[in-house]
Amino acid sequence: MISKYSHILMLLSAILAFAPVLAVDYILDGYVRIRETSSIQNLVDELTIETQESVYDGLKSIRTVLEQSPSLCTPTFVRNAQNALRTSLALRQFIVENDDGVQYCDLFGQDLHYVVLSKTLTLPGRPETLTVVQLEGYELPMLKVTRLVGAKHVSAIVYLSPRLTLGLPEGLRTATTFRLSLTNGTPIVTLGDYAEFAERTNDLAFIAVNSFASEIPIRAEIAVPFLDVRAGYADLDWAFTIIACLMSGGFLFLALQYVRREAIPAMDIERAIALGELRPYYQPVIHLGTGKLLGCEVLVRWVKRSGKVVPPSEFIDYAEASGLAIPMTVHLMQQVRNELSGLCREMPEIKISINLFEGHFHDNSIVEDVQAIFGGSSIRFRQLVFEITERRPISNNVQAASVIAGLHAIGARLALDDVGTGHSNLAYMQTLGVDIIKIDQVFVDMVKPDSGQVPVLNGLIAMAVDLGAEIVAEGVETEAQAIYLRDHGVVQAQGYLFAPPLKPEAFLNLARALNFVAPKSEDLGDSAAA
Repeated sequence: MISKYSHILMLLSAILAFAPVLAVDYILDGYVRIRETSSIQNLVDELTIETQESVYDGLKSIRTVLEQSPSLCTPTFVRNAQNALRTSLALRQFIVENDDGVQYCDLFGQDLHYVVLSKTLTLPGRPETLTVVQLEGYELPMLKVTRLVGAKHVSAIVYLSPRLTLGLPEGLRTATTFRLSLTNGTPIVTLGDYAEFAERTNDLAFIAVNSFASEIPIRAEIAVPFLDVRAGYADLDWAFTIIACLMSGGFLFLALQYVRREAIPAMDIERAIALGELRPYYQPVIHLGTGKLLGCEVLVRWVKRSGKVVPPSEFIDYAEASGLAIPMTVHLMQQVRNELSGLCREMPEIKISINLFEGHFHDNSIVEDVQAIFGGSSIRFRQLVFEITERRPISNNVQAASVIAGLHAIGARLALDDVGTGHSNLAYMQTLGVDIIKIDQVFVDMVKPDSGQVPVLNGLIAMAVDLGAEIVAEGVETEAQAIYLRDHGVVQAQGYLFAPPLKPEAFLNLARALNFVAPKSEDLGDSAAA
């Protein structure tokens, strides 16, 4: 069994050893995509903001000139328009026209030749309109901002973003597609092969971002082939690959070292049992009405020589799969007998719950072990409760029934743990002869300070009542949960609201304090000796 699991673990280790190398491209691709997307998004946002600022300059120029000029095309009007030109970096021309495009005046006293490239769009919340025009002698289009004054059109013609006038930044000039357009789809400026980008079938082939101006109908898009951007990270790629190879090599070395120790169990539980490193911790079970201690659940902890405590989640599954859970349980019961005999003599009504595993129900040896360990001690069989988990069903019901009957025959009782989370049903629990039902923390957690009824939890409580079983609620962590359970007839509970799993001495002190029992010197001596 151990060899089998060692080989499986080795196979998984070999696969995991190469995971860092295989993950380099994936991680670096993600890093590059996130970093470059953020950088390019900032650029395209700046382009739309700058274009919007150019339009704002045109709007401001029109407003200022009209406010300072008594009438259109007078010397004062022309002088004010020329002043606006000197104070604005974005303004190129200022003209007055009629509906037919006949020009009355401009800044330079000569007709302005231009071609209209788009439909006229309104500016949201403003009387002005926006048109794309191409001035004679200029490579890039410009924007024409127009206001209707009587029967005449007063227009300011402004440059696009200064950055576009100078061209895209050096890092984006190569293999980059850029498009500035009106929101109705009319292109203003297109750089690169926009058709290739528009017809793409794989979104991952490009890093593509877009941005809309907040108050004008302008949209900007940039798309950069991902492979072109990725090529710029060759040095980082090499560094990541070297680091990943070192990690893989180290992991594989450790896995090979483990294989050399294949004859030893993966978690070395046999050694831990022999050295007494597997120790019982006791989690109190409290009466929700009186606050007195009713008993405890025995939980195993692996306390290494270094003092490090290994939680059961790290070794219980292996112990059960390897068959070592049975000697581990025997070892725990022996310690429980030594540590709690005095307390059970003082408090003959307290109950001690001990967890059993599916392997315990293959034969009647567990009944014989219980009789051998607790027979003649101060812990009576009627004080023992043996818990089985619902998470893993008992495979042989006939043999299991025999084991349960044997435990019942000596006076012990049976509890079903983790109820509601596994495979059992009402008939299954009736067949097992369950005396106690332990409601899992999953359902207790459904009780919140502001919650009303919890139907699932109420259903489990009702099921337990129908079976005639006692109820213990696990994982109680808040007063609201304790009050809800008590109000619904549950009086036994355990959880961090009351106490975590405790070492023997701490548990004995708590038990005697809650139940007003003075400790006896010989009992403390027994516990210390254990």
